[in-house]
Amino acid sequence: MKQLFILLLTLVLWSPVPLHAQDAEALAALVGVLKEVDDPAFHLDILKGISAALEGQRNIKMPKGWKEIAPKLAKSSNAEVRQLAQTLSLTFGSKAALDALRKVLADGRAKLPERRKALAALVAARDAKLPEVLRGLLREETLRREALRGLGAFEDAKTPAAILKVYAKLDTAGKRDALTTLASRVSFAKALMAAVTRGTVKANELPADIVRQLRAHGVKEINVTLDKVWGVSRSTPAAKLKEIAKYKKLLVAKVNRPVDLPRGRALFQRTCAQCHKLYGEGGEIGPDITGSNRNNLDYLLTNMLDPNAEIPNDYRTTILRTKDNRVLVGVIRRSEGQSVTIATPSEVVTVAKRDVAAIDPQNFSMMPEGLVLAFKEDELRDLIAYLRGSRQVALPKE
Repeated sequence: MKQLFILLLTLVLWSPVPLHAQDAEALAALVGVLKEVDDPAFHLDILKGISAALEGQRNIKMPKGWKEIAPKLAKSSNAEVRQLAQTLSLTFGSKAALDALRKVLADGRAKLPERRKALAALVAARDAKLPEVLRGLLREETLRREALRGLGAFEDAKTPAAILKVYAKLDTAGKRDALTTLASRVSFAKALMAAVTRGTVKANELPADIVRQLRAHGVKEINVTLDKVWGVSRSTPAAKLKEIAKYKKLLVAKVNRPVDLPRGRALFQRTCAQCHKLYGEGGEIGPDITGSNRNNLDYLLTNMLDPNAEIPNDYRTTILRTKDNRVLVGVIRRSEGQSVTIATPSEVVTVAKRDVAAIDPQNFSMMPEGLVLAFKEDELRDLIAYLRGSRQVALPKE
């Protein structure tokens, strides 16, 4: 039985053709195994495999036998089996599962992990009623970040205003999520640019990777505004060398103000930590820089100002465009089977290949050019001093 399970699971996981062909038969066979074996641990293995195979998919035709086995799985002694069965029912278009997950999400007394799983499942299913719910969740601190990210999955005219209304109250991580969502669609991006022009969002709060995401839309109106408020990065080798020399001179010059290492750490968290890990904290899209040659000022400036000089293949940027006009900029982590997974500075997103309009590999690093344009001189000194340090420091008290 176990060998049959492994064989069928392999077919489901790696088949590159649409699910309505041989994968549908494999799914039905797996459901048959679920019905024959009365073992929660075995059920969990199969459900995990099916869930992994169908990640990013939605409205998949319900496999034969699922309607009969789903109620049994819903009463399993294993909580994870119950949750996976409900999520898969949603993937198979079950209205009952949709209603059940909405109730869990709306229930403020439900356990937070269960609400988070319900939110993620509803986002994956592209529940048409979800944007209004997510905008309401912006008032809940515990689910606010998930709501901010989830709103990016829907083209909804009310979203930009709702996000901008709470923007000033968000912490650094929340602002990053808000900016990522606002940069993901042209209509959202135009609202963001208007907010930057008004001063609702400060131009120096736009990280370089968000600016790259905004420019990826190729909209003249957006690019003109960015040029005015954020700056234009030079790209010729001669200009880069001149720029590196200019900043080195600035940073080695004596000033009457001591460096503020805690603020340097805060600036690192705002600008770099989404992609780079330092002292065990941060993202994994870019290299872990804890053991790098950080004390060398030339090394730091070269990597910050000319990140495209040498690009490891694992960190080359890809622009993924969906058929519903969303733009994701990141590194492709997986592209087997029927979905593609892209890691962005804010989240890891899995998209069904049938929902992808284009995947455009870029010949530049995930680390954007123009990174220093967002910093004032004293901020840059603090950031560089923190990066050149040999130990972690506390964040600012405020």
